[in-house]
Amino acid sequence: MKVVERINRELLAATKNRDKERLSIIRLIRSALQNRQIDKRGELTDEEALQVLSSLVKKAKESIEQFEKGNRPDLAQKEKRELEIILSFMPRQLGEDELRAQLDSIIAEVGAKGPQDLGLVMKAAMERLKGRADGKMVNQVARELLASKKG
Repeated sequence: MKVVERINRELLAATKNRDKERLSIIRLIRSALQNRQIDKRGELTDEEALQVLSSLVKKAKESIEQFEKGNRPDLAQKEKRELEIILSFMPRQLGEDELRAQLDSIIAEVGAKGPQDLGLVMKAAMERLKGRADGKMVNQVARELLASKKG
C-alpha cells in the first residue's frame, strides 16, 4: 500500500476513534505532503512521500533536542509522541549493527580508502538507505569505519 494511502486510511481511523492527538499529528503529516504535492504539481511517489516524512522526522528530533536543552520536558514529550507517529509510516529503521554491515559493503563497493572518501560513501549510503536510517547516524558510523581504514 502506498504511503499516502496509508496515511489517509490512518486519518480516517483516528477520526472514527476520536483520537485527537493522533488525528492532529496525521493532519500535520498530510498537510506537509499536500504542500509538497502542490510544489510538484502532481501526485507524489512513495519515494517523495518518504522524503517529506524524513524531513518531518529531522525537525521533530531537532525540536526534542532544543526542548530538552531548554528544560521543557512537557514539550519534548509531545514532540517524541509526534516523532513516534511519523516513524510509524516510514520503513523499519536500521539498527546500528545492520547499519555498520551496510556501510561496510558500501565502503567496499565504492573503494573508499579513508576519511577523505566520506563524500563518496555518504552519497552511495543515502541513496541505498533512504528513509531507513538517520543521516546523522549514517555520517557518524561512516566516519568511524573510514577512520579505522586509515591505518
